This record gives sequence, structure tokens and C-alpha cells, in this order.
Amino acid sequence: MLPAAFWQDAVRMTVLFASGGDDPELEQRLSDELDALNAAAVGADDHQRFSVRLTGAAGELIGGITGYTWGGCGGIESLWLDEGHRGHGYGARLLAAAEAEIARRGCDRVVVATMSFQAPGFYRRHGYREVGYTPGMPGGTGKHHFHKPLGQ
Repeated sequence: MLPAAFWQDAVRMTVLFASGGDDPELEQRLSDELDALNAAAVGADDHQRFSVRLTGAAGELIGGITGYTWGGCGGIESLWLDEGHRGHGYGARLLAAAEAEIARRGCDRVVVATMSFQAPGFYRRHGYREVGYTPGMPGGTGKHHFHKPLGQ
């Protein structure tokens, strides 16, 4: 519990911890404020998102990859493939498409994080170097952080 003096200057604090307590307005405002802070700190205000969809003949989603570019760096946020389509090179093709778009936008490196039960071996096989590890994630897992220079 914080001391009462901590709250003397506070106007109001709304707590939404319960299930369903998300706050899209607050999330957008925090994102906007952090984007402005980041742009001022690093001198880059060119954040752009990208996505690549992999669909079947009937238009069903088989997989995809999403990410961003910002200040000469690309980031992979999500890469997913339907279980029945794994092991056939589609993940490598999605990753190559994302890296090509990241490079086309003038970036020279890519970062990604993945859980230990997801795809650390996949990223290592594609030239990513582990630069960090966060232990103690749910279920006794960990999070692996990777970096890859492009164009080498």
C-alpha cells in the first residue's frame, strides 16, 4: 500500500484489473505518448507496420507474419502457421518475404522474440543470433531475443 502522501496531488486513479478491464483509449494514448518520446529520443519518426498473409486456394488463412520498421530496424511481432502446413518451408518463405520488405524500406537489421516452446531453433537456422533470454515465463518457459543483420 502506498502512503497517503503519495496521493495528495493525484486527481483520480481508476483501477481496471479484473477480467475484461482493458482500456483501449488509455492503450492508444500511452502508445501515442511513447511513440512521441521514442521519436524525439532517437530522431526517427518513420514507424510503419507490415503484414504478409499465406492463404490456401479457397482463401483460408494458412499463416502469416506481422511486424514493423522503424529507424533502420525491422521487427517481427508474430509469425504463425497452421499446424498442418508446418515443415514444408512456408515459414521460411514468410520470413524471407518480411526480411525483403524490411530491407526494401531501408532497414539493415531485424529483431524478434519468441518463446522457448515456439521457434528459437527456426530463427537460429535462418541466421538470427540470440542476444538475450528472459527466464521465468509462464509454465517454466523462457523468452529468446534475436537479432539479425541484413545484407551480409
